[in-house]
Amino acid sequence: MAFDSLSEKLQEAFQSLKRKGKITEDDVNLALRQVRTALLEADVNFMVAKDFVKSIKEKALGEEVFGSL
Repeated sequence: MAFDSLSEKLQEAFQSLKRKGKITEDDVNLALRQVRTALLEADVNFMVAKDFVKSIKEKALGEEVFGSL
């Protein structure tokens, strides 16, 4: 997968969150699943992708991301 394709898939995941009025934990989980899939398709090491997504999830759910974007 080319860098442009990875970038496009990541943008799609984040755009899906931006369209929401309020973000739920399920919304975060869905977006992070898309991010993980995009990273794995780009041949990022499984453990690196897993750790990255876990770190982002902890930060996202630990913050007040459930408000309006």
